[in-house]
Amino acid sequence: MKALRMIWGLIKVVGPEGLARRAYSGKLDQVDGRVIDAKAKAVSDLVAQIRDPNQMPTLEDSRKQLDALAAKFDQPCPDGVVVSEITLPGLTGPRCARVYVPEGGDPMAPQWTLLYLHGGGWVQGSLDSHHSLCGKLAAQSGVRVISYDYVLAPEHKFPAAPDDVLQVYTALLDGAGGLGVSADRLMIGGDSAGANLTAALMHDLGRTGGALPRAQLLLYPAVDGRMSSASMQALADQPLLPRKRIEWFQAFYLPEGQDVTDPRYSPLFSDQLKGQPRAFIIAGGHDPLWDDALSYGKALEEAGTRVDLVTFEGQVHAFMSLTKVIPEGREAVDLTAAWMRARAAE
Repeated sequence: MKALRMIWGLIKVVGPEGLARRAYSGKLDQVDGRVIDAKAKAVSDLVAQIRDPNQMPTLEDSRKQLDALAAKFDQPCPDGVVVSEITLPGLTGPRCARVYVPEGGDPMAPQWTLLYLHGGGWVQGSLDSHHSLCGKLAAQSGVRVISYDYVLAPEHKFPAAPDDVLQVYTALLDGAGGLGVSADRLMIGGDSAGANLTAALMHDLGRTGGALPRAQLLLYPAVDGRMSSASMQALADQPLLPRKRIEWFQAFYLPEGQDVTDPRYSPLFSDQLKGQPRAFIIAGGHDPLWDDALSYGKALEEAGTRVDLVTFEGQVHAFMSLTKVIPEGREAVDLTAAWMRARAAE
């Protein structure tokens, strides 16, 4: 019986969108009036069957699972994208990075650039887990993407990751890699923990007086380490990112006794929001980080920063990396790339 349920769950995930809608007719979850998308519900149910919510995997297994999930359920990097492997000077010495430019582009020429920081709860995620997303953003926006392999916990606990990001950002502006990166044609962005590190970088640059980039992308950002928001409580058992898993990430990432309102961990508490570059924020209504995204967007706007907020009320965490099975993930990638393209044309 369990095997049959698993097969049916997989059929709902990989089958046509209409099949999922019929399968869940009248049985879709709602949170504060936000109804989950049928395909997102199918993915959530499949993950719930695979993962035991009361038992965390080993960190090694979790890292492998994230890479495998992206490989299985995300559309591949577009053909023709030029991909180059490089190293950049980071906190622990030379670290790997991956450069993406549209077909026919020169990866080393000075040009508009997005420095991308992958998600993964500060403990997992890799150049491979976000390879497809970075390739699609480069192909569709015409902007070079540099995906950086920042240090992970528990090997490197907080504040090592924001220190690493600040160091590589500064190094790029100083000419590292011979890439011709300049602040006036640079965007910084990431998803989830990578969006957290993006926001932390904006705080650090405001505090140190460093050159700010022209734009920032915050895809379902984690910005409030208190985990006390309404969406965090209502969606504590959401299979894609349950509260227990967030706490598991946090235990690996933060030193014992760490203040969770430190703005380098919780950028919502930053005193450097004024003067930040224009921001693009994506939020999913069935993601526990829904309120994080909305609250941070509001805080930036109140500080005078222009914010372009796009909400997908039926979506779950990481849906932009599930484009093979969630159509709205493809829509979100399209919108993100269009926003990047518009900024580069200004």
